[in-house]
Amino acid sequence: MTIKVEEKLFENRYRVDEGRAHIAIKAPEVCRDQCQLQSCTWCCPAGCYTKGDDGSVILSTDGCLECGTCRLLCSEHDNVEWSYPRGGYGVLYKFG
Repeated sequence: MTIKVEEKLFENRYRVDEGRAHIAIKAPEVCRDQCQLQSCTWCCPAGCYTKGDDGSVILSTDGCLECGTCRLLCSEHDNVEWSYPRGGYGVLYKFG
């Protein structure tokens, strides 16, 4: 029996903390003008980062797994402001 990652991720729930995102892009122009790989757009396991039509990086924190991959990928530019969500918010893992 083969289980896809997407199927397991679908079992998680995410409680959005309206108005208090725990991740932010510090300077969007750095993503657009200085980051050639934009690896966050294809390495984020939750798909929180996408490429905009103008070459920008668009962030949607809903569904973030709080793994910190984006911070590691952006270490060269240090352009991601990241912290854990407030208690009771963020990803709610179904199986522990």
